[in-house]
Amino acid sequence: MIELEDLPELHDAVMIAAFEGWNDAGEAASAVIEHLAEVFDAEVVAALDPEDYYDFQVNRPRVVLENGRRRISWRTTRVLIATNTPLGRDVVLVQGVEPSFRWRAFAIELMELAQAADVSMVITLGALMADVAHSRPIPVTATSDHEDTRHRHDLEMSTYEGPTGIVGVLADAATQVGVPSVSCWAAVPHYAGHSPSPKATAALVSRIEELLDAPIEHGELDEDAHAWERGIDELAQSDAEVAEYVESLEEAQDTADLPEASGDAIAKEFEKYLRRRGTDEPQQ
Repeated sequence: MIELEDLPELHDAVMIAAFEGWNDAGEAASAVIEHLAEVFDAEVVAALDPEDYYDFQVNRPRVVLENGRRRISWRTTRVLIATNTPLGRDVVLVQGVEPSFRWRAFAIELMELAQAADVSMVITLGALMADVAHSRPIPVTATSDHEDTRHRHDLEMSTYEGPTGIVGVLADAATQVGVPSVSCWAAVPHYAGHSPSPKATAALVSRIEELLDAPIEHGELDEDAHAWERGIDELAQSDAEVAEYVESLEEAQDTADLPEASGDAIAKEFEKYLRRRGTDEPQQ
């Protein structure tokens, strides 16, 4: 870990991490970190030494111009700190690229920093391509292996078995050192997952709002999400086969969502919304 600034004393800090690469369909997860860094005015305090974790033939350094001079920019993972946030707690952001090797050492370094910052929760973000319709709400699945965290936030325990990315390794490392972790995954339409998906990014931000029970400024995310959806609409309308396929996904998704549309479920979601917006007042 290359320390760029002294680590300040933090208040009830939460670590939020996302990585470019295998875990990041539609660049949805990594864009969340960029967004939070901007709205929280986060500052870089540390970076992992790229020599230790990256294959530079895969993640090539870039030549950049700064003040008329050329320099080499090495791609790596950075740690940013945001204090005095609207969440009522401080935030540690982990922004980077999935490492090429030495994943266990990579996760250990980040967990050592989390412990030094007295982080009380780790939230890992991912996005995967799935059979979902772009015109419907982006599904976000949130799970935790920590029993108290599951009860507190009404989460499920993941039943997934199979290959994992660095976010899975990091979540497990948090569990190993006794820090509760939550894993959030957005489902990006696979026919529109090769370009940035602001709608999935906005859905992940909304899920973080629910987990932390506090509002987060969306900025232009919602407007970008609507523009993205309109663009995919136009693409689908220009191809009869694609339009038919999207319609079948919409029908399947609507049918699957019907059991959730009970009065109790709607009331529960509305209560969550009121709490996030700070307007949860007794009704007359």
